[in-house]
Amino acid sequence: MTVALAVSQLVKTWKGLFGPEQHALRGLTLSVPTGAAFGLIGPNGAGKTTFIKVLLGVVRPTSGDVTVLGGDPQDTAIRARIGYLPERMHLPAALKGRDFLRSVSTLKGLSPADLELDRLLERVGLRTGSQRVGTFSKGMRQRLGLAAAMLGQPELLILDEPTDGIDPVGRVEVRALLLEEKKRGATILLNSHLLAETERICDRIGVLEHGQLRLEGTLDDVRRAASCWVVRFEGEVPAIDVEAAGFTRVDGAWSFEGDVQGLNEALDGARSRGLRVVALTPQTRDLEAVLTDSLTSRESN
Repeated sequence: MTVALAVSQLVKTWKGLFGPEQHALRGLTLSVPTGAAFGLIGPNGAGKTTFIKVLLGVVRPTSGDVTVLGGDPQDTAIRARIGYLPERMHLPAALKGRDFLRSVSTLKGLSPADLELDRLLERVGLRTGSQRVGTFSKGMRQRLGLAAAMLGQPELLILDEPTDGIDPVGRVEVRALLLEEKKRGATILLNSHLLAETERICDRIGVLEHGQLRLEGTLDDVRRAASCWVVRFEGEVPAIDVEAAGFTRVDGAWSFEGDVQGLNEALDGARSRGLRVVALTPQTRDLEAVLTDSLTSRESN
C-alpha cells in the first residue's frame, strides 16, 4: 500500500508576544493511503487548519517529519501535484470565471484551452465562464474555487469546507464530483463541519482534538469504536443468565457495549449458560456521535 501523506510526531507551537506558547499540534502521527478519501473532523481550535498548512508547505513544523506525495511539501514540484481549496475564498471581483482559472493555470505551469476551462466550469456547476466573479453568490465562488483546485488533475486534493455556502442540491453534485475524483485515483483530504457530508464521501476518518489524534481508521472502525451490539437469543431466556454474561436490557432487546474481544467473551459466557444466539447486529454511530463521545471522554479523564 502506497501512502499519499504521512506525518510522524508532528509538533507545531506558536510563540505568543505576551503569553505562553500555543500548542497547535502535539505529536501528531498519521498516514493516509493513496486513493483514499480521508475526513478530518474535530472542534474549532483542534489544529486542523494548522495541519493543512503544514501539508501545503505554508507553515513549517516545530518538530516531526512530514512527507507528501513522497517528498517535502516545501518542494515546488510537490506543491504542483496538489489541489487546494481554502475555507475562505478571496477572489478578484473584476475577473471573469474563466480568466480566474486561467490565472491559476499559469501559476501551476498549465496552459489549458478555453474549451477545457469551460468544461471544468460546467463540471462544477458553473454554466458560463464569462460572468464576473463580483456577481457570484457565495456558493458560486465556492464552486469556482473547487474548479481551481481540480486544475491539472492533481494527485492530492486538500479541501477545507468544500460545500460551505452551497445549497443541498449543490452538495449532492459536489459529492458526486469528489467521488469521481476519488475513482480517478486522487487522494482526498476533506476538512468539514458537515459531518453527514463527510460520511458520504470519506472511507477513512480522523478525529483531531487539542492537536492530538483521538481516533483514526476506516469509517466503519471509527463508528464502531466502543460500539453497541444488539443480540437476540432463541426463545425465552432467564434475565439473570443473560445479565450474568454481560448483557444489558435496553428497549426490549439485549445489548453489549464494548470492543470485539469483550463481545466474544460475553457471547462465550452466554453459551456456557445454555443460551443460543440467533442474531447479532452492530449498532454503528454517526460521526456526530463519534465526535461528541470523543470530546466527552476527554473531558471526563
